[in-house]
Amino acid sequence: MALAVTRAESVVAAIRYVARRGLAVVVTLLVSSFLVFSSLYVAPGDPVDFLVQGRSPSPETIAAVEAQYGLDQPFWRQYVDWLGGVLHGDLGRSFQYRDDVSAIVASRLGTTLLLMAMSAALITVAGLAAGIVGALTAGRRADRALLVTTTLLAATPSFVAAILLISVFGVRLGWFPTFGAGEGLPDRVYHLVLPAIALALTFIALVARVTRSAMLDELGREHVEVATSRGLPRRTVVRRHVLRNALGPITTVSGILVAGLLVSSAVVESAFGLSGLGSLLVQSVDKGDFPVVQAVVLIVVSAFVLVNLVVDLLQPVIDPRSIAGTAAR
Repeated sequence: MALAVTRAESVVAAIRYVARRGLAVVVTLLVSSFLVFSSLYVAPGDPVDFLVQGRSPSPETIAAVEAQYGLDQPFWRQYVDWLGGVLHGDLGRSFQYRDDVSAIVASRLGTTLLLMAMSAALITVAGLAAGIVGALTAGRRADRALLVTTTLLAATPSFVAAILLISVFGVRLGWFPTFGAGEGLPDRVYHLVLPAIALALTFIALVARVTRSAMLDELGREHVEVATSRGLPRRTVVRRHVLRNALGPITTVSGILVAGLLVSSAVVESAFGLSGLGSLLVQSVDKGDFPVVQAVVLIVVSAFVLVNLVVDLLQPVIDPRSIAGTAAR
């Protein structure tokens, strides 16, 4: 009976936790959408000036342009109309391309998603592996080499890594292409190898550092010493008692870093001539294409919030004690 009550309490606590996190995400996205839309009025320049392309139009022409793009409406009305369009998949109309922003973003999204997926895989595999090796060889030569390497990588900007990779592996050795995204999935993956590495290097170093630190904390705990004293193989102890308990902070930091890939991709995409969301954002900011800027920034913010939601929901799965703490509160 007591066990059934305990399980019921855990289920209720889990439902409350998910509901609370979901409500927080909705509020965060609403506030973010308002701030993103408000940037139209904070940014320098007037959208009408961009639309008339430096000409000296008559008041009638200006009024017609404002009516066409809804700029003659009050601020709150423009925001409500824009938000309603976003919820229905309509991100507005580009000032520069004179096309639907949704279509422009969709044409660039595939390249960025594939680049991020390849970078995330590199970050997860290489970062975890390096961190585990560093923790298990703490104080030895391998660990010292890892600390030096990760320090250098963490301090290397993505554009510097991109230039070095292009120079060595693209120009000098000729192993990989240095421009464009290719055609077809295999060719696209081949073209994105160097951009993915350039984008991932800094994040690999950070994940490796966090993994090493989290595992060292777990290696010093009493239950790990007890498991070792009972004669369990070191591999089993590391897998069941060290790495599993260290996954909480590792997952949290990794989720935040992976969400930040969208922001960092702008520099890498520009360096390798990729037509992705990052390069689109840079071009749109330069041209004053406010609807496209708003759409891309909203996508970046939404991705960051949703990735953090997934990480928060994974925490109770990784560490059930977090649900117990939630129930206690």
